[in-house]
Amino acid sequence: MTLFNQLDKNELKELLVKCWMTHDGSWFYNSVKELGIDVANKLNKGAIRNLSVLEVQRIKKAMGMESLKITKFDQLKQFIDDAFSILKGDFMRFNYTFLEEGHIHWEMNKCFAFEGMKMIGVKENYECGVIFRVCCWLDALGIKYEVEPKIKKCLLYSQEICSGDIVVNLE
Repeated sequence: MTLFNQLDKNELKELLVKCWMTHDGSWFYNSVKELGIDVANKLNKGAIRNLSVLEVQRIKKAMGMESLKITKFDQLKQFIDDAFSILKGDFMRFNYTFLEEGHIHWEMNKCFAFEGMKMIGVKENYECGVIFRVCCWLDALGIKYEVEPKIKKCLLYSQEICSGDIVVNLE
């Protein structure tokens, strides 16, 4: 019997997400070494922007809603829950909640990306890719939104807390 047949769904997901994030971190690390943090941030955001369009298409297809345009907050909640159910590893340790209509709240007391940036010595100049990815999903879905607080550099570094809201406008 192969390992594939031995692992349950969650074990398989955790292994694949960890491998993907290790690749992502290794790519970022090598970009920083070769090109510097500013170029690495720019390339990272470009890759996230490109990836998010494909992620949205693939997730919508897997959900059986390829042609559905998300126009209701409940539909968006379902999409986000379904996306994170397969793309978020347990080690990522962030929480998100849907507060009132149109508000997505996130909190990260310990961020896997920030921990990686500390390890490679660029935490003070890292531009958050985690929340940026969710924002790119919204862009790909054609949903207008605002992020509060505005994020440029990592919030765990600049404010010692990573918490905020994405306020969506589905009208």
